Amino acid sequence: MPTTLPDLLAVPAHRAAAIERYAAEFSPGRTVALLTHINADGDGCGSEVALALLLAQRGMKVRIVNPTPWPAMFDFLLGDVSERTADGAAALAGVELVIVLDISDLKRLGSLSEAVRNSPARRLVIDHHVPQDEPAGEIVVSDTTACATGELIFDVARVLGLEITAPIARALYTAILSDTGGFRFSNTSPRCHAIAGQLLAAGVEPEEMYRRIYASVSVGRLHLLRDALATLEVDGDHGLAWIALPAGALEKYAVRPEELDGLAEHPRSVAGTKMAVFFRDLGHGKVKVSFRSTGEVDVNAFARQFGGGGHAKASGALIAGSLAEVRDSVITAARAFLLPKS
Repeated sequence: MPTTLPDLLAVPAHRAAAIERYAAEFSPGRTVALLTHINADGDGCGSEVALALLLAQRGMKVRIVNPTPWPAMFDFLLGDVSERTADGAAALAGVELVIVLDISDLKRLGSLSEAVRNSPARRLVIDHHVPQDEPAGEIVVSDTTACATGELIFDVARVLGLEITAPIARALYTAILSDTGGFRFSNTSPRCHAIAGQLLAAGVEPEEMYRRIYASVSVGRLHLLRDALATLEVDGDHGLAWIALPAGALEKYAVRPEELDGLAEHPRSVAGTKMAVFFRDLGHGKVKVSFRSTGEVDVNAFARQFGGGGHAKASGALIAGSLAEVRDSVITAARAFLLPKS
């Protein structure tokens, strides 16, 4: 018998129990800071705004403090939410509770890592990534089967009996839409669609969300894509494809870091590709590498060879060296990784 919609919307028992254990933390009057990873994406930003608005219903004083600037493309979510990223670590002073979202490793808080590590506030984590060596705090709920951290925030709302208003629904829809690649990636589940249906019922306009997230790119982004695709290389024997951007590319076209989101999908779309790699030279001897995969290839396991991590189908790493050095070492390792296992 097919699973019914009410069954899909029910919060999994282990998640509900985990959230209930921490319900007392969300008490009226407390000051809380919400953080997500460097170069925040739709899941990080959407989850922050949704949780900020939900906790405000509990009478909490909430501020968002991120290690890198809030992406302009998600300004429409903020409304009256206090976003104090520009204040840096000073914005964490005096908070009683720190909640870190969409991060499995403290290092992904970048410049705020030490401030969070040394904060006297209670530190909690809500995330859907594979756990790493040093979580950013005590884990409230971590579930890699969730399509996005936004799904877990939806569950927080249901367990705590909070209202999903239209602004909260837009934020959660942004989180889920972004992390599922517009409901195209393998993490798109029946429950994910059921939640999306609830968010539409709560006031989300899907055409508006598509336009804001996928159909409002700058001309600079298109120039950047053109340059990246000009570097495309394909190793059909290993099912490997990669692109690269040199240092200064973003500045050349006045492109913001968040506008790079989705570039790695282009080499992944090449027929026969098992692993796609996007190299971005940050300058100063550092290269950011994004890994994407199809089928059974686990790029999280591969990224961990280079001190990175993420999801099985989407991961990343920051690697020291020149662009040429990093590209050669990563591609060599990828070819070995993709060889059939005996």
